[in-house]
Amino acid sequence: MNHSAFFQIALYMGVLVVLAVPLGLYITKVMSGEKNALTWLIQPLEKLCYKIFGIDTKEEMSWKHYAIALLAFNVLGVFVLYGLQRLQFALPLNPQNLPGITPDSSLNTAVSFVANTNWQSYVPEVTMSYLTQMLGLSVQNFLSAATGLAVAIALIRGFARHTVQSIGNFWVDLTRGTLYILLPLAFIFATGLMSQGVIQNFDAYKTADLLEKLDYTVPKVDATGAPVLDAAGKAVPEAQSTTTQTLPMGPVASQEAIKMLGTNGGGFFNANSAHPFENPTPFSNFLEMLAIFLIPAALCITFGKMVGDQRQGWAIFAVMTILFVSLAGVAITAEQQGNPMFSKLGVDQTASDSALQSQAGGNMEGKEARFGIAASGLFATITTAASCGAVNSMHDSYTPLGGMVPMILMQLGEVVFGGVGAGMYGMLIFAILAVFIAGLMIGRTPEYLGKKIEAYEMKMIAVSILIGPLLVLAGTAISVLAADGKAGIANPGAHGFSEILYAFVSAANNNGSAFAGLSANTPFYNVMLAIAMWFGRFWIIIPILAIAGSLAAKKRLTPTAGTLPTHGPLFVSLLLGTVVIVGALTYIPALALGPIVEHLIMIAQ
Repeated sequence: MNHSAFFQIALYMGVLVVLAVPLGLYITKVMSGEKNALTWLIQPLEKLCYKIFGIDTKEEMSWKHYAIALLAFNVLGVFVLYGLQRLQFALPLNPQNLPGITPDSSLNTAVSFVANTNWQSYVPEVTMSYLTQMLGLSVQNFLSAATGLAVAIALIRGFARHTVQSIGNFWVDLTRGTLYILLPLAFIFATGLMSQGVIQNFDAYKTADLLEKLDYTVPKVDATGAPVLDAAGKAVPEAQSTTTQTLPMGPVASQEAIKMLGTNGGGFFNANSAHPFENPTPFSNFLEMLAIFLIPAALCITFGKMVGDQRQGWAIFAVMTILFVSLAGVAITAEQQGNPMFSKLGVDQTASDSALQSQAGGNMEGKEARFGIAASGLFATITTAASCGAVNSMHDSYTPLGGMVPMILMQLGEVVFGGVGAGMYGMLIFAILAVFIAGLMIGRTPEYLGKKIEAYEMKMIAVSILIGPLLVLAGTAISVLAADGKAGIANPGAHGFSEILYAFVSAANNNGSAFAGLSANTPFYNVMLAIAMWFGRFWIIIPILAIAGSLAAKKRLTPTAGTLPTHGPLFVSLLLGTVVIVGALTYIPALALGPIVEHLIMIAQ
């Protein structure tokens, strides 16, 4: 990793810390119902929402009541978004007259955006109307993020409270998270993005003349739209040419801002944040990267403040930072070294004649020249450390080790800062597991923040940790054996396996980024990935809320000489080891079949 990459990482983390501290304190006030800087402006709207929907703000919920309200709200969101996609042909704000979306794609997308995954198996600019983008996708970008934030706050209350049966009110938490936190931040970031050239309009698509004619080929189709096949069963190519280019328009900046802040990731355009209308400049790229980690980092401060010990929050922040910086260095270094096969083939000669000499300029395949390798590798690490899924480069074009880093970050459980709320409650689960392991080592009942960790909590933790690997590995196994699954692979061998593995890792961990080499817009993958996204989100949330309710009901214990301090270097090291061993080693056999063997093949040529 060169000095430029090191400087970019250091600058990014420095700005993140400066902004995360005041935001974390502000979130504490908002979610605790205290007066804050925006109370005078937003409180009338907040009260109006409570009045319209009949919400009693003084009513506290048990964890079961909280979970039922959360699930009901999100199930309703799936039905609304599904219907909006199916009926968009008859709805307004559709200047391109786009038709309704197929049932399997509508289901996949509805589950995806409600679950904060934002996996997109379609091409947005030729599929979604402006109304669907705004009323359907953007609204869920806010609500899914607010849902994750609410769950994290509920779990933190479980640690902060004692001998009570309630963990808050879901409707109040959802409303406050949306109105006081996500909406103001989205307005600020959308304004910043528009200043850099991100478009925001309702215009019909534009047509631009090309400087020269473009010749290309497409699969030939018959009168019914089915592909024409030759004797060997392969698609027959058909030559075409054009002298114009269609430029899609739309309200992009408003969706781009919440796409990043809510760690959603779904792009307005197919190229996502590599598209110049979504991410035109290096500064907009920095803003988007900053937005992804901002709320997850701030929640570390919120955690410390709410449990009454800021050192606890900084310990969590330290673990996240160590993992993030380490893996960012691996990804950027792998891409800067490039592919050694270029020099071996004599197509990229440099001053060195070493057989291990790589590309002179590094691996720029699939990356935008306006960002370069360091900013692209940093973006890829950030977006998969958080459960965002936005991309400014194609991960399918990364080197095997460079592409393995995003996969590992998701396989850790999206706990390296992670999604809005999801990263915090995921890391706290590992923290509880870490003190449990420490308790086993010394023969003492484990405690965390004054609460005994007993059999019930460990059962719930086992469920929440194991559901992800189950969905990923089972889904991948079924797909590599099924004919419909293998039909979507664009590359044979280890890389094709990596494409399928990445898709299920991304779906089950609610990330949403894709390796960009798998044809996933088929009924098989739309249904399989929808299942992974739904259960990967809510089968984890329910045990988390159960743990929150159990902890809130416990008495708070006074620390003794035998209590493990959970704010120092020892605990940071223990938590790091727990995340790596439990989170990463689960997937080593699968990684060995994909990126690891692909790397060995590359260097052995």
